[in-house]
Amino acid sequence: MSLDLLGGADAAATAEPWRDPAQHWARLTRAVADVSGPVAAIDVAALRYNALDMTVRAGGVPIRVASKSVRVREVVDATLAVPGYRGILAFTLPEALWLADTCDDVVLGYPSVDRAALAALAADAQAAARITLMVDDLAQLDLVDTVAAPGNRAEIRVAIDADASWRSPALGHIGVRRSPVHEASEVAALARAIARRPGFRLVGLMMYEAQIAGQGDATGSGDAVIRWMQRRSETELRERRAAIVDAVRGIAPLEFVNGGGTGSLEYTASDRSVTELTAGSGLLAGHLFDGYRAFDPAPAAAFALEVVRKPARDIATVLGGGWIASGPPVASRQPRPVWPEGLRMLPREGAGEVQTPLQGETARGLSIGDRVWFRHAKSGELAERVDRYHLVEGDRLAGTVPTYRGEGKAFL
Repeated sequence: MSLDLLGGADAAATAEPWRDPAQHWARLTRAVADVSGPVAAIDVAALRYNALDMTVRAGGVPIRVASKSVRVREVVDATLAVPGYRGILAFTLPEALWLADTCDDVVLGYPSVDRAALAALAADAQAAARITLMVDDLAQLDLVDTVAAPGNRAEIRVAIDADASWRSPALGHIGVRRSPVHEASEVAALARAIARRPGFRLVGLMMYEAQIAGQGDATGSGDAVIRWMQRRSETELRERRAAIVDAVRGIAPLEFVNGGGTGSLEYTASDRSVTELTAGSGLLAGHLFDGYRAFDPAPAAAFALEVVRKPARDIATVLGGGWIASGPPVASRQPRPVWPEGLRMLPREGAGEVQTPLQGETARGLSIGDRVWFRHAKSGELAERVDRYHLVEGDRLAGTVPTYRGEGKAFL
């Protein structure tokens, strides 16, 4: 089917069935009753709600879709058709080359050393005009030159990834470990070196503030400390990003300054140095995004596993389940059983590769063949486990869309 996130938008603004868990999960269960499990589903109304809500939160600043947090081409395309979205932030160069067949604005979110993909980019003038490489080190440009000499290739568009982490005097490095260039002087030195290199054109700047965008502040655990850290990081970053942008604009005309993520749309949109935002996780809304004060996403994606064993009266064992999200190996990265309510994983087993025992009084009412719904911790990684999502409209199955895996792609 053709996924449309604009049709039905008025109804989506008033109808929010996911607010009633019993109604929401019952609808999904009925819709996929005849589909063999395991089954992954997208509630189209919830996806529509999330896509539109993010544009409101962005306050008119364009949002670039983070493909790693979706990994379903039809969902990406449908989102880009919504006013307020523009362009894709891809996660590998082979993926970017694939997406550039139909999208004319693809920024690579991470540096690439894929020699075959770099050679393909250098040999394809149309792809080179549509794709922007991300760099933070001159060695990355050196590698491109070894693959294809400047005089024998298309001009390569590049953007600088500048470190947006907070270097706290008391706490040290707060944020993710990304770029080695942090200060305005360091970014400017890299920009000048890029500007001098034949065969490259500096067109953009990215700064991803993971300590703000990717850290929930309403989780019920340590929230006061998180909010304290984020307030101070926001103040420091706003000043430093402005200085970095001013310095780089004095060296090269920038087409875009990218920042933010699903968790920081309001803050990043308020930064006048930023010309566009990036978000993707908020579309499908893994359960890691439940713990934010600023927004309350709808659970648009979920998967159901089937009960195959009853090893005890209060334990129901489902087939599969070990679909762990990336990040530190803690409980928050495990899939969460959400319906029927009252089920928990066994601490010594967790989510298993081939089976997952679930314990609780609710399990006494489950029978062989019944389904248990789970939400994945992160948004895009679920798509690596299934070849398609089943689209649910109301309480009916409206169609399916292939994931990257379903299209025969495994980019990372």
